[in-house]
Amino acid sequence: MTSFSFDRELRFGDCDPSGIAYFPSYLNILNGVVEDFWAGIGFPWPELIAVRKIGTPTVHLTCDFSRPSMFGDLLSFGLSISKVGGSSLHLAHVISGADGMRWRARQIVAATSLVDHRAIPWPDDVRAALVAHLHAGEEIAAS
Repeated sequence: MTSFSFDRELRFGDCDPSGIAYFPSYLNILNGVVEDFWAGIGFPWPELIAVRKIGTPTVHLTCDFSRPSMFGDLLSFGLSISKVGGSSLHLAHVISGADGMRWRARQIVAATSLVDHRAIPWPDDVRAALVAHLHAGEEIAAS
């Protein structure tokens, strides 16, 4: 169940000299998708980070690559919430091209205080939004 989808063309700077997607660039794109997801559920990072002093660092990430993507390919980045923990958030990513899945990732982020850099429980309003999207699976438009 995808709750967020973001389409992006693979750019020249995302590729190695052979024209194939360079995996560190994939992770940078994935980070942008996660940032857009937070904004899409009503908690843009400038508010979380600068105002509320809440960080959402990645604490675990696994990736499986199925087939290569090439310069100019249009990719769809699908994100869904698989679990909301006390201070953790489990995300599932499926990245597809015209010919099917290219790669997938499982990511765990944690709520942290940017004052002392320790894990904190999700604030009630943030938790409510995350749980709503865990169960609803509704589409969130990319802005």
